[in-house]
Amino acid sequence: MNGLLPIGSVVLLTGSTKKVMIIGVLQKAVDTGVIYDYVGCVYPEGYFSADKTILFDAIQIEKMFSIGYQDEEQFEFKVKADKVREDLQAKKN
Repeated sequence: MNGLLPIGSVVLLTGSTKKVMIIGVLQKAVDTGVIYDYVGCVYPEGYFSADKTILFDAIQIEKMFSIGYQDEEQFEFKVKADKVREDLQAKKN
């Protein structure tokens, strides 16, 4: 899939044995200010608290198990979010 995955997608990160469910996109780390592609929680347990979430980038995804819910609203959001992500990546380079 090109661009950002929808919320609810379930992935496995490189070097991990536990699946992660995406619960947000383009999230800023409070301590460093770095913006990550995704924030997730462990799957199937779900969200426990903010300090138990996982910030990660698309490049860290080793395997995809499920793509989250998609509808017209999500597709419109994806176009906007992908543009923001492209702009942020251009600023890094």
